[in-house]
Amino acid sequence: MARPRKVTDGAVLAACERVIGQHGPNFTLAQVAAEAGVAVGTVAGRFGSKHGLLVALMDTSTAALEERMRAVAQEHDDPIEAVRAALLVTVVGIDDPETAAQHLGQLGVDLADPVLRARFARQREVVREVLAELIGKASLPGAPAAESAAAMLASLAQGVQLDWALAPEGALPERLGNELDTLLQSWRNPVSGRHVRSRRGG
Repeated sequence: MARPRKVTDGAVLAACERVIGQHGPNFTLAQVAAEAGVAVGTVAGRFGSKHGLLVALMDTSTAALEERMRAVAQEHDDPIEAVRAALLVTVVGIDDPETAAQHLGQLGVDLADPVLRARFARQREVVREVLAELIGKASLPGAPAAESAAAMLASLAQGVQLDWALAPEGALPERLGNELDTLLQSWRNPVSGRHVRSRRGG
């Protein structure tokens, strides 16, 4: 007789993320268990509760996001392209407006929880740390200090995601890429003060 398939914690967490995309903050452990193909007791036994599941999901997703950002950046010899790729990878997989809306609903609930809020704060820090490292290697004479530039890029990505969820025209990565290219181009080739004055007739 075949042995029952062992489902890893990672598979359960991936199932949880899919279920959140389907049901938002009202998801249940039973729905996660069904999606993962395990018993509810298995999910509860491994993670303790819905809250414990969400904490584990945040910790895992933050580590995975940092790994993806660094890996995709290493694929580019041009430091500016590395910055671009690292930011765009933060929206990979967000391709359905309804799913995005459900995740935003969960986010609103999570931010009211001190433990989960701290996890989100850590993810925010990680994204900005990676971007700052990459920006520090790029030739962007018009950019502010690396930490400030990283904060601007991270905020751009978050704002575009929200705007796209409200008005989902086109693909999210394409929209973010267009906005990002405009900003990076201004940092790459800043208009000189002399040129600005001459245009004003000074």
